[in-house]
Amino acid sequence: MKVKRLISDEQDGAEHRLSLEVPTRLFDGEKCWAHPRAGIIPLTEKKSNPRVVMTMNTLDLSGSDVFKGMFGMHTDDLGKFWTPPQHLVSLAPRYENIDGVQHPVAASDFWPGYHATTKTLLGTGHTIVYTPEWEIRNPRPRHTAYAIYEPDNNQWSAWKKLIMPDDEKFMSAGAGCVQRYDEADGNILLPIYFKPKQSNSRVTVVRCSFDGKELRHLEHGNELSIQDESRGLHEPSITRFNGVYYLTIRNDNRGYVSISEDGLHYEPIQEWKFDDGSGLGNYNTQQHWVSHSDGLFLLYTRKGANNDHVFRHRAPLFMAQVDPEKLCVIRNTEQVLVPERGARLGNFGVTDVSPDETWVTVAEWMQPQGVEKYGSDGSVYVARIHWKNPNLNFKTG
Repeated sequence: MKVKRLISDEQDGAEHRLSLEVPTRLFDGEKCWAHPRAGIIPLTEKKSNPRVVMTMNTLDLSGSDVFKGMFGMHTDDLGKFWTPPQHLVSLAPRYENIDGVQHPVAASDFWPGYHATTKTLLGTGHTIVYTPEWEIRNPRPRHTAYAIYEPDNNQWSAWKKLIMPDDEKFMSAGAGCVQRYDEADGNILLPIYFKPKQSNSRVTVVRCSFDGKELRHLEHGNELSIQDESRGLHEPSITRFNGVYYLTIRNDNRGYVSISEDGLHYEPIQEWKFDDGSGLGNYNTQQHWVSHSDGLFLLYTRKGANNDHVFRHRAPLFMAQVDPEKLCVIRNTEQVLVPERGARLGNFGVTDVSPDETWVTVAEWMQPQGVEKYGSDGSVYVARIHWKNPNLNFKTG
């Protein structure tokens, strides 16, 4: 099933037009899709298009963040046809003995990304430990989870955990919903957030090695934190633009941004604002990057858009160009990527599919009960950004 609309827009820098498609939807009163994110298997001599592989969790609507299964689908013709979602048994929850009790542990908040050096589609996310009754366990051990896609048989490897150097400090640490950056030498800059004892959550960037099978911690940078009554900093995402690394960060009260010269060590965080000095209005929700050689863009949700009826104002989903020197969002470039229909759109992903297209994927999260009265139906959206000029940053090795 597919619904398509077209929006045209031209801006200074990275001119583009937008289109929107719905390859699948799920809402039966008991569950819906969550966290749809995609990665590519690039062009080969035998293929005229890359394979785009999407993963997503089922969300149990009877609880909070209950993810009992991961599913996958793919397209080999740039979205003209998608395979039906298939249950990914290798990425399913498993049971672990924690403090003498068998707990279900799920891999979730997953994000596939192509690793050019090893020619591997690597997905990263984090683990969630539940009680035997499928309620989130606190305090809980949490790890970065990762898995490798096997294109020959259209399967994912069983998920593994990234081993961190300090078990006590990083007892609750993971890369859920984060956008990573792969360096030219094959090492990976993977942002994570973690919660030390007697502290709220902090953010750091881990440099990892990856040989096509094992993801290993090499070092991590400085720790970014905030001293207030919030839960701290969460869900960081990284990109690189014109030689500078940019990190965008979720917080209960507002979104934050920081920059780095080496990708590991970041300046003090500052609040995201529009170029007129007003606050962006994003809070308690992730933001991610779209990086084109002609311009840097931020994807976000915010309040102040006639959306007070939406949970945490998490719809519509916006895109706007960033002033990379002033570290602000240019208000008059703001566009709606995905419209608001009552359901939240705060958990989304970004995929560079080719030099000419970037895709943003998101699902209508059908909580709380009754959001469907505004028109939402559990749709999974693919918002396509069609670039006028090729993205010279696009490379697959």
